Amino acid sequence: MRAAVLTEYGEPLDVREIEEPDPASHGVVVDVDACGVCRSDWHAWHGHGEWADDRVPLGQVLGHEPAGEIVAVGDEVTARALGERVAVPFSLGCGSCPTCRNGHGNVCADDRALGFEASTPGAFAERVHVPNAEYNVTPLPDGVSPVAMAALGCRYVTAYNALARRADLEAGEWLAVVGCGGVGLSAVQLGAAMGARVLAVDLDGAALDLAADLGARATVDATDDPARAIRDLTDGGAHVALDALGSAETFRTTIECLRRRGRHVQVGLTGDDERGEAALPVDELVRNEIDLLGARGLSPTRYGDLFDLLAGGAIDPGELVTREVSLEDVSDRLAAMDDYGVTGVEVVTEF
Repeated sequence: MRAAVLTEYGEPLDVREIEEPDPASHGVVVDVDACGVCRSDWHAWHGHGEWADDRVPLGQVLGHEPAGEIVAVGDEVTARALGERVAVPFSLGCGSCPTCRNGHGNVCADDRALGFEASTPGAFAERVHVPNAEYNVTPLPDGVSPVAMAALGCRYVTAYNALARRADLEAGEWLAVVGCGGVGLSAVQLGAAMGARVLAVDLDGAALDLAADLGARATVDATDDPARAIRDLTDGGAHVALDALGSAETFRTTIECLRRRGRHVQVGLTGDDERGEAALPVDELVRNEIDLLGARGLSPTRYGDLFDLLAGGAIDPGELVTREVSLEDVSDRLAAMDDYGVTGVEVVTEF
């Protein structure tokens, strides 16, 4: 089968024929119809994460936002079937530990990250293997296309986890989304659907225009003291602020734009400049009783909550999709992220 393989950090992926996967006894093989191209793939492509012993190995097939159809089923799998249309989370839980059983499989201690570890080749490929499939694989509801599910991918589900489960965002609260890439735009649309008053912050005018289309009440140009602008617009600061990028600058903006007892949610990962660390305004956190929260993916047992929003028409992840590309285009699309040259969500549909 054809796949895009990481052979050198920051260099074009090698699109070539590799061996097809066979299902483990507990796994399934999914024929990939669509797979999102995410900034997390960009981090992996550049070899980021060595400071956290989390660098993706060379020889890896990237891609972690797939949707498709089951074409092979392991001997022990009884709850999934050939031909079933499914979504696959990027954070693959074991399904049996207390963390997984309590609905937090996205942070399973024995998790495997699809497309980021040698044991779990990713979905920039014609087919992908999914372990512990009865826990990890989620059937797609009728009417949800593979492209829309790929847009849900890691970005949309992470944004949902960040807002609904970590920050407990409530209707009427002010939500500041700092960084309007894929996960930031997902948070804008979700926040608006949840009844929050959303402010979108970015340097790029096209991204801000799209954020406005997705439900942002106001947009803020990040070039001119965005924290002060947010405090002015909200009469004291946001209740919840989400850092969707992961730079020291965006991290500080999300802290400084909060009102007293506000909640900061960190979604964006750091790059070479921060290398996993960002300075904290500790005194300000103490004085204002600011909560610091992290969010990573979403347990597959919670996908039904998102599907309910989809079924009710409250959200439409397909609105985030700005381009469909081929496997050969992935390297160029990753390179475009170097200068934030991607607006919205791009999805591989030609393999």
